[in-house]
Parts: sequence; C-alpha cells; structure tokens
Amino acid sequence: MGLMLYILLAIILFAIGAATVLIRRNGVIALLGVELMLNSCNLVFVTFSRAWGNLEGQVFSFFVMVVAAAEVVVGLAIVISVFRSRRSASLDSANLMKN
Repeated sequence: MGLMLYILLAIILFAIGAATVLIRRNGVIALLGVELMLNSCNLVFVTFSRAWGNLEGQVFSFFVMVVAAAEVVVGLAIVISVFRSRRSASLDSANLMKN
C-alpha cells in the first residue's frame, strides 16, 4: 500500500475516535475513542518512519503507547470511582469531582 492509503486510514480512525469521544456519554467508551485516536497517530508515526527510513517515528510511537497505557489506568480508576459512588459510568453525572 502506498503512503497516502496509510494516512487516509489514520484520518478515518482518528475521525471515528473523535466522534466516539464527542458523541458517546459512557466513560469507558470515551476512553476507547481516545485510544483509537492515539493509535491512529501511532500509525502516522510508523508510516513516515518507514517511508523515510529512520527509527524516530517508531520510537516516538512506543512512547505514545506507554503514555496511553498510563492514561488508561488513570482513566479507568476515575470511571470506577464515579461508578461506585453514582452507579453510572455516564460522563454527564461526573460532576461529582468538582468539590
């Protein structure tokens, strides 16, 4: 596949992830949308790294995966905390943390 097909795939994945974050109100589904957006960025990094023949994009993609794993841990902890207190994982009822 050519370079533009990988970029087009990454744009489509990013758009699906952004729409998921903006439309869905469930906390777990919103985290999945963020992960989809991060993976589309990783696809772009690896694509350009391979096209230019260097490893910087692949190394940066690895660090993005590490940050994404940490983000999932913190995000799921917050969603579980809100679910335990409100019995709902909806982001609309997450105003509990304002105080």
